[in-house]
Amino acid sequence: MAAPWLIMGLGNPGPRYAETRHNAGFWFLDAVLAHARVSVRAQSTLGAESVRTSLDGVDCVLARPTRFMNECGQSVRAVMDFYRVPSERLLVAYDELDLPVGAARLKQGGGHGGHNGLRDIFRHLDNTDFLRLRIGIGHPGHKDAVTGYVLGRAPAEDRTAIDGQIARAVDVLPMVLAGRFQAAQTALHTMGET
Repeated sequence: MAAPWLIMGLGNPGPRYAETRHNAGFWFLDAVLAHARVSVRAQSTLGAESVRTSLDGVDCVLARPTRFMNECGQSVRAVMDFYRVPSERLLVAYDELDLPVGAARLKQGGGHGGHNGLRDIFRHLDNTDFLRLRIGIGHPGHKDAVTGYVLGRAPAEDRTAIDGQIARAVDVLPMVLAGRFQAAQTALHTMGET
């Protein structure tokens, strides 16, 4: 029997951070949960909220850490171990400063790009060649402004653009789960282009 997929959204827990740009990974996970018509439940031993479900006919675990972004690697490792998910069936969704607002890109492997969540995941995984969904939040223009920017709320227009791209990412997810990653990449990266 094939191992399940793990779709992990990154963000910071709690209402204080719910609407901040750094929680774009949580926003994606919320959209997937709505699509699957399921909800996560807290599992304190894993440091995460998770649910196991069938998504477009594929066995999946949908999860988000209950630890803060810079400590989320422990949660990712714990969920992977508990559900016996190999790194090649891990998809991590997170906010990306280096993509414009409303852009989203699927990627396999690569570095952490300075993202604190990915950096911590790297500390806990032997294989960092997992799949990523990079959700563009734009850049404030100067590195000294990054912390305030990612922990700030996106203006309504930006949030609408981000949510639109998240919806498109949910649309291509069945292709990812079916092992058609390049087709999903092409579809996502060309959606909305004229």
